[in-house]
Amino acid sequence: MDLQYLREHPAQLPVFIKHQRIRETPVPGGSICVAQRLTLDDGGSLFAKSLADPPPGFFAAEAAGLRWLREAGAAPVPEIIAELPDLLALEWIDHGEATRRGAEELGRGLAGLHRAGADAFGAPWPGYIGTLPLPNEPSPGPWGPWFAEHRLRPFLEASTGALTGADVAAAERVLANIADYGGDEPPSRIHGDLWPGNVLWDHTGRGWLVDPAAHGGHRETDLALLGMWGGVPHHDRLVAAYREAYPLADGWQERVPLHRLYLMLVHTALFGAAYGESVRALLRAL
Repeated sequence: MDLQYLREHPAQLPVFIKHQRIRETPVPGGSICVAQRLTLDDGGSLFAKSLADPPPGFFAAEAAGLRWLREAGAAPVPEIIAELPDLLALEWIDHGEATRRGAEELGRGLAGLHRAGADAFGAPWPGYIGTLPLPNEPSPGPWGPWFAEHRLRPFLEASTGALTGADVAAAERVLANIADYGGDEPPSRIHGDLWPGNVLWDHTGRGWLVDPAAHGGHRETDLALLGMWGGVPHHDRLVAAYREAYPLADGWQERVPLHRLYLMLVHTALFGAAYGESVRALLRAL
């Protein structure tokens, strides 16, 4: 039993795991899924993530996003080896440290990924971010109203127990005045959840895109999220390389808090009031 066999018979993976034909080693993999390194008979490895009783289509959404990002042939995205209702297995990436060169290459790769574009805002598949549904009904835009109603409002409404009435009122003002922020562009092919933890740096210093909430969106969203929580290593060089390959529109820096508000509202919806002050800081910036 080797990698080629699994590519041809992915549904057999749980059987081999159950009968201990595959060695399982726990690895860090986030707060939602169980992550493991699977070692095959020939010594090859896979990365597997699983979730007991996942929401319907949970791993199918991630797999669709990975394939769509990978089709662009621009930024590194792991190959899918097996996609099952409660498990996703990907090619194994040997971990390493980011390098300046790797960050610049990823910046240019992201530019190419975004240029690949999308047919509409949203996606042809039902989406998830974490375990929350991500409204992906395709829309022609324009971007601002779409972002307000499909990326901000759903998570604002799911966060009301974590936010004060004043927070909600301030966020509603942002939604009502979304056109004032400008930045309308055609849909780009974006990762959609590109905080620094969703870039995996390999042993050569190259950055890979993992755990996407991929959809047609605004390219500034990916770049804004990459700077959160201290930012990816060599963040300034990544952004500089991106801008050389694909210049950003005027006002992009002022819109950074708007794009980050999306992910922070996801966090208040998932994890509660612990992230409330972060939402308030973004609302003050806006």
